[in-house]
Amino acid sequence: MNISPSRKAAFDVLFKIDREEAFSSVLLPYHSAGLSEADRGLCYEVTYGVLRHKLYLDLIIGHFASNKKLDPAVSIAIQMALFQIIFLDRIPAHSAINESVELVARARKRSAKGFVNAILRSFLRNRWEPGCIDQTDRLVTKTSHPRWLVEKWVHDLGFENAARLCEANNKPGNASFRLTRKFDVRFRKRSPPPEELETLLGIDDREKIAGSTIVAGGYVADRISPRLRELANGGMIYFQDEASQLVASSISLKKGDRMLDVCAAPGGKTTLIAANTGDLSSSIVSGDLHENRVKLLRENADRQGCESVATLRYDALTSLPFGNATFDHVLVDAPCSGTGTIRNNPEIRYRLKETDIREMASKQLSILKESSRVVRPGGTLTYSTCSIETEEDEQVAEAFVGNQTEFARIRPDVQERFLTGRGYARTFPHVDGTDGFFLAVFRKG
Repeated sequence: MNISPSRKAAFDVLFKIDREEAFSSVLLPYHSAGLSEADRGLCYEVTYGVLRHKLYLDLIIGHFASNKKLDPAVSIAIQMALFQIIFLDRIPAHSAINESVELVARARKRSAKGFVNAILRSFLRNRWEPGCIDQTDRLVTKTSHPRWLVEKWVHDLGFENAARLCEANNKPGNASFRLTRKFDVRFRKRSPPPEELETLLGIDDREKIAGSTIVAGGYVADRISPRLRELANGGMIYFQDEASQLVASSISLKKGDRMLDVCAAPGGKTTLIAANTGDLSSSIVSGDLHENRVKLLRENADRQGCESVATLRYDALTSLPFGNATFDHVLVDAPCSGTGTIRNNPEIRYRLKETDIREMASKQLSILKESSRVVRPGGTLTYSTCSIETEEDEQVAEAFVGNQTEFARIRPDVQERFLTGRGYARTFPHVDGTDGFFLAVFRKG
């Protein structure tokens, strides 16, 4: 039996994620290249579906396999079939089962073909559901989030918000994008209405592009079409979550300003700030810790026509290679747990440990302190994360501003609805339909 290209690609991505701790957002574009639109869609749907429901699927597998430890290839093949049977009504069960059996053989586990077939046929005969001892356990099971993380969110946000957050994490994010400096130079326009944009870029009006309600200059499509991918590859548009755009758009450079983006890779915020700055004679310096990430940053800047961006490698945790009071604006989009991005990076939830959050917070504060050194008097220091954890967000910001006298907290330049009572800004997946982001801004006296 032939295995569909979509399922082959999904299996390969899931196997690499399991064995190499790779990321779905990096692997999927590579492994789905060359697939038809239908196959590409199913590949993404199955891959993300298995990752988003992994704990739930594993409980079912454990029940029918008597909790035996299974080879990763066998587990993944069963997970893929179960996801399709349970969540994709349009896929015939026999097709999902037969192809998963063949995927095991393709992975050189032919002896497990009968086992995989038996497990899946048993599930078809008896649609067993995991039992739950309380509402928290039910939330853990149904949404496949680690118990410690669910309990933390229930404590921090309340049960209802925690439940809505977990559910939002299992739904795909919007196909949000924005225009680039290359677009501006070619068309001499910054943010045309969606209808005009479709005409300028040759986008089929059936693709339903709308202006963002989160950030000025952003757009949201109903799907990532071949034409949008082509435009992104050509540097005319850049796919970026609206909350990430919101952070970058809150920073406004004047003529002659110098700016540093401390933890810049892959360059989404740097290149948006450069695009918003336009022809002004401002300079933007962007860097990161690892050479491969600096290379990615440079490639993104070049693809989008951002000539004002200089890139370099450094370790912001120890020492930035700049003198005191060098920059008018400094952005610290700090390395973090990424809990605000779980809907598009579902594997994060399984790799994260409770101790990671405290360790991240310590590093974030160190980077923030070192970065504050290079801010000029009257300049701004912006701190952001894609985490929704107070330990990495408010607590880091308060620890920074409370231990020195040079910086004062100021209101972020965002819509009122994103502001918190303590003068910061936040977004949540279950509230705003974006990634979860935190934003704090300080001015140096």
